[in-house]
Amino acid sequence: MKETAANEHWAAGTQILWRYRENAGDRVHICRPVTVVRDTDELLAVWLAPDTPCVRPARADGAPVHREPLATRYTVPRTVVRDRWYGMGVLKLARPGEPWSVWLWWERGWRFQNWYVNLEEPRARWAGGVDSEDHFLDIDVYPDRSWRWRDEDEFAQAQRDGLMEPAQARRVEAAGRAAVELIEAWGAPFRDGWEDWRPDPRWPVPTLPEGWDRTPARLAT
Repeated sequence: MKETAANEHWAAGTQILWRYRENAGDRVHICRPVTVVRDTDELLAVWLAPDTPCVRPARADGAPVHREPLATRYTVPRTVVRDRWYGMGVLKLARPGEPWSVWLWWERGWRFQNWYVNLEEPRARWAGGVDSEDHFLDIDVYPDRSWRWRDEDEFAQAQRDGLMEPAQARRVEAAGRAAVELIEAWGAPFRDGWEDWRPDPRWPVPTLPEGWDRTPARLAT
């Protein structure tokens, strides 16, 4: 995996890491190797290919976190496990400084399904990729321009469990409202035709390198 200085742009085809640190902590608990599609001052676009080796959080017994009842989902003992990205790949789009990224999902046969707005900390770049922190609350956006909130229950539970202070929760809610305004105005990236994009067939599936969990970059506050 080729690295560049944190302030340099990555060339298309470069493999980097897209990571999330745990909430109210410093450990990386999600790591996804991705391939750079475009990297400019205005946009970072990356491709998460099917069957990519990843790292994800799990219960201490190795079971998926989503199997844990919501009331104890964020307090049950956890670990991290290696896995592979399931199903179709995902195109991730992120603009510098914006408190969300936009993901594109397809069904088999490249039938476009929907956009997914993942509310998160603005990404911090480092030589090998980008780091963020997930903010639980998400938005589904459909080809007919309709939208709906996702995971409001998890957002509320995270606050009850002390993973998000009230001031941070208010910032996340404000970011969600700003994202909805962008959706309703049909601004970038929804208007940009990314649903017709396809990955270069010559790109190999990225590998998960040693040191994937080294100290994450400092995130915005």
